[in-house]
Amino acid sequence: MQRAKVFRNNIFAGLLSKFSESEYSFVYDKEYLKLPNIKSISLTLPLQEDEFKSNHLFPFFYNLLAEGKLKDIQCHELRIDKNDDFSRLILTTKENTIGSITIEKDEI
Repeated sequence: MQRAKVFRNNIFAGLLSKFSESEYSFVYDKEYLKLPNIKSISLTLPLQEDEFKSNHLFPFFYNLLAEGKLKDIQCHELRIDKNDDFSRLILTTKENTIGSITIEKDEI
């Protein structure tokens, strides 16, 4: 299993997990849900205590990834399989992302 911490405006918002190639989940942090005036990380992942489940990487997270030549460069430099979107997400979205969401590896 791989896990990643998801931050919105540098505030820990929840955990994204990959259990297998066809099993992913995202769950908001309970403390994040208690904060005043918080917003969801995405319209497709509204604020809720229940876990979101998917049989593929959620489109919202997939869309944070680079494409084309930049993807090729990242995969070459970081030695990541081009088909390993979750590892690429963890290693390339810790900073300098478009928008307020950043992601970093969760050391289990």
